[in-house]
Amino acid sequence: MRAKIVYFALAAVLVVYFVLVGSRGVLLIEQGTAVTVVFGVAVLILPFIGAWFLWHTTKFARDAGRLARELETEGGLPVDELVRTPGGRIDRDSADEVFARRQAETEEPPGDWRSWFRLAVAYHDARDTPRARKAMQRAIALHDGKPVRA
Repeated sequence: MRAKIVYFALAAVLVVYFVLVGSRGVLLIEQGTAVTVVFGVAVLILPFIGAWFLWHTTKFARDAGRLARELETEGGLPVDELVRTPGGRIDRDSADEVFARRQAETEEPPGDWRSWFRLAVAYHDARDTPRARKAMQRAIALHDGKPVRA
């Protein structure tokens, strides 16, 4: 719950920032000179890029949470079987072992979103965030019946 509160607080701060930057862009355009109009347009593009990124990140988190809740009701969430150091960090060898099993499970029925979800969790535990995100995106696409990129 704490992560959600922090996420929404930061998103709200970003939205306020987008409004402030956008207003500065409008002020620059209102100056009317060639240089200020070009800068104003460039400044206006930044909030749109940021809003697009914020929207896609929020949508991804919402969709991943929806899959996690569905998998939890089915009793299919991966069990935390990782060995941890005394400081609470995940042991790398343990994460690699679980990852190898999850990857083998994913290759058996490649169209099963559940196995891709569990693989995404294993990638995350192995500290491979880009692949975890790609695996989760694939799980979401498979769940929703959307075309999956190879």
